[in-house]
Amino acid sequence: MRKLVGLRCAAGARLAGCVLTFVFVAAFCFVAFADEGHHDELSEQQLGTVHFPVSCTPEAQKTFERGVALLHSFWYEEAEKTFAEAEKQDAKCAMAHWGVAMSLWHQLWDQPDAATVQRGAEELKKARKLKAPTAREHDYIAALGAFYSTNKKLDHEARAKAYSDAMEKVYERYGVEATPQDHEAAAFYALSLLAAEPDNDTTFANRKKAGAVLEKLFETEPNHPGIAHYLIHTYDKPQLAQLGLPAARRYAQVAPAAPHALHMPSHIFARVGDWPDDIQSNLASIAATRKTAAMHMGGEGHQFHAMDFLIYAYLQSGQEDEAAKWIEEVKSMPAMKMAGSDMRAFAMAKFPAMYALEMHRWPKAAKLEVMASAEAGDRAYTYWAKAIGSVRSGDEAAAKKDLAEIDAIHKDFVAKHKKYQAEYAEQLQQEAEAWVLHGEGKDDDATALLRKVADHEDAVGEEQTSMPAREMLADMLAEMHRPEQALAEYRADLKFNPKRFNGLYGAAQAAEMAGQASAASEYYALLVKTCEGGSSTRPELAKAKQAVVARQ
Repeated sequence: MRKLVGLRCAAGARLAGCVLTFVFVAAFCFVAFADEGHHDELSEQQLGTVHFPVSCTPEAQKTFERGVALLHSFWYEEAEKTFAEAEKQDAKCAMAHWGVAMSLWHQLWDQPDAATVQRGAEELKKARKLKAPTAREHDYIAALGAFYSTNKKLDHEARAKAYSDAMEKVYERYGVEATPQDHEAAAFYALSLLAAEPDNDTTFANRKKAGAVLEKLFETEPNHPGIAHYLIHTYDKPQLAQLGLPAARRYAQVAPAAPHALHMPSHIFARVGDWPDDIQSNLASIAATRKTAAMHMGGEGHQFHAMDFLIYAYLQSGQEDEAAKWIEEVKSMPAMKMAGSDMRAFAMAKFPAMYALEMHRWPKAAKLEVMASAEAGDRAYTYWAKAIGSVRSGDEAAAKKDLAEIDAIHKDFVAKHKKYQAEYAEQLQQEAEAWVLHGEGKDDDATALLRKVADHEDAVGEEQTSMPAREMLADMLAEMHRPEQALAEYRADLKFNPKRFNGLYGAAQAAEMAGQASAASEYYALLVKTCEGGSSTRPELAKAKQAVVARQ
């Protein structure tokens, strides 16, 4: 559940310099089309190769496959336009309506509301009415119909599971038993497994099943956007991240015109602490997003997700000035919507809070502005940062007020039966409460509560672009003058969140306090290496450099 604000949605090899160069060149050198309606000029070289034969005219077939390629890179706004264009090119193309319905459900980060479900059901009704001439097309349409069922008793999880079960049959029938095999069935089945993953699943059963399906095709379909993309999502857990490195290296090359394809490798790079490649991926993604937005293509709000990863990576690698520049830029940007959310408001709720906490500027965190225009979960994040900042500045009374605000947001989510949001707010509440308890001197209760959150985060492999709970637990133990216990927690956290600035420095400090000079030197040296090329003036880094010099 780690930080819902970072999921608007949804371990250390480096890319070779030539690959990074390719990412940038490819991102900026695709065909320069100037106005809306020219997205049809995007080619296989820019979006990846898709073979999805359907019973439509040759012109509509070409447009349809471009729409599928856009789907595979989660460029839903452009995919919907493209499938609508295929409908115009061939009024009898049933699968074009399937494509529109697929574009409405953003499978890994969105739960469609009733109006969207109704619209998707209407598109599939049109598709069925056209009576697709092949059993394969009929089965694709029927499978998606399981999600867009008109049964109002079905919640989102039940719809997603029903669709995945139906897609499993499509995959077995056409992706395994048929000749030639339908690789689209495999890709969409794997994605459905990820979309239907049970909340807080610690077994990763769906991910492992998806990985088994996709790995079979990764070598044989090197230019397929969905296969590389979905492998990255499959392995986007600290326990699995090393397995995602080959796909991370590949995806940006497959679809260099798709901003999400340029960003997505950074999920793996962040998991393994590869901050240089994380930064390059997100810079390329933001630039590509702005280029396509200038050409009236959809998805401008996606850049804030890339900024989230970018700023986080800068803060871990001794480039806090660069992080601050991006935060200042966001302040001057207009509101931008994505899936109904104001992404600029999300950014202003999270980025300054992330910066203040990562830099340990507790008084600044305590005085953070709560964005009235931000969604409730985003406001809860700001209150969470304010509460921690207040406690660590010595103002427990202010922290309790912030904690009460989080509690009110949590209760509202519960009353509205928003399970996911309620769980997220509850986690923020528990972390903030732990610091309040620590401020009151109730250290056993404080550490027990933080450990509970940390154990949960580790078990489910939460996405991290925020301060991990286990690192906070280690910080708290260090403040309590328990260096051996603190060092054990830092070590455990660095296995799941490698090369975090504060994790490395905290481990070095705890090792020094525990009389483990050799271990302290190793952590200091790794921190200095991690921040090579940066311009940080943080006293922590200066001390680490002094320790490295002293050891030589």
